[in-house]
Amino acid sequence: VCGKTARTVLRGVYLQLFKISKVKKEVNLLMQRETGFCVECRDVTSYTLQKKLVKKMIRGEELTFEITCAICDRCGEFMSVPGIIDLNVREVDEQYRKLKDLVTIEDIYTLMKLYNIGKAPLSIVLGFGEITITRYLLGQVPSKEYSDVIRNALFSPEYMEQKMLENKDKIAMSAFKKSMTKVNELKNIFTVSNKMIGVISYIFERMDEVTPLMLQKLLYYIQGFSFALNDREMFIENCEAWVHGPVYKDVYNIFKHFRYNVIDDPKFVMFEGYKKYLDDKDKYIIDLVVNTFGQYGGKILEKTTHKESPWLLARNGFGENVPSNEIISKETIKEYFHELINEYDISKEENINKYILNLSNII
Repeated sequence: VCGKTARTVLRGVYLQLFKISKVKKEVNLLMQRETGFCVECRDVTSYTLQKKLVKKMIRGEELTFEITCAICDRCGEFMSVPGIIDLNVREVDEQYRKLKDLVTIEDIYTLMKLYNIGKAPLSIVLGFGEITITRYLLGQVPSKEYSDVIRNALFSPEYMEQKMLENKDKIAMSAFKKSMTKVNELKNIFTVSNKMIGVISYIFERMDEVTPLMLQKLLYYIQGFSFALNDREMFIENCEAWVHGPVYKDVYNIFKHFRYNVIDDPKFVMFEGYKKYLDDKDKYIIDLVVNTFGQYGGKILEKTTHKESPWLLARNGFGENVPSNEIISKETIKEYFHELINEYDISKEENINKYILNLSNII
């Protein structure tokens, strides 16, 4: 399984974004070797990697896993090639954790990085034994109860703050202060509604790369399409008519340090848990916008918003490069996108693409 990049929410070490997983790397290495010693043929032969289903007893439960096997091209029997056993162990571990909804080793490393805390202090803060986190990092699979505690800390700085305060006297004051500084920093990124965070997380999941400028424009179109096709707002936030198009100010403040670069920071893994605030209708709208507007850069989308009446009306009376924080009313957004239904039938991706091309003068 390939690790995902920074926008698929949420990302960073948590989902091994921007990286290829260890399992895929090992498969690639095995494919490069191509030959090994077959005990049945008593000779060095070529082999082919195939997926096989195997049953294993884990904690008293029989489960089925898909693992990679090396099959001799000459006799068709299984071959024990270097690296295959380690690969199978990782495959089973990944599938078991996914099946039981358990945190991964990468999750724990992310948690430590987010809160600038070591293994022993983290164990104590979470209410575990002092070496519990160390054992988990070495491969021991946590119980569902302990896994949920780790996941709660990973997704919620408020939860981590609570655990820190509960166990403050059990760790060194220096460790407590370092981690609490990080807790307070992370709490500051939750300045928007839960629904907005969920939308951003889902955008990150669906897209490989997104800049702050592109994110702002996608949020604007998601709001407009939700009004038009679901007849409801996607989130409560208002956007402002800035020089470079519609902007959700609190979202801007969260990501502004990335400037024109791709958003990439492991702390945004905490947004992952907020996708629960999205229903199927919400995801349909986001998918529709990502599959169309998401194929263009932020500057192209800026050009399209500059030709649409919601931004133009809010900018009325301001010079081209004069800053403003005028609110683009939700009513004007709703009216404009409702009109697009009749003109373009924006429920279809091909029609949305026509609309984008017409406004952006790409052709």
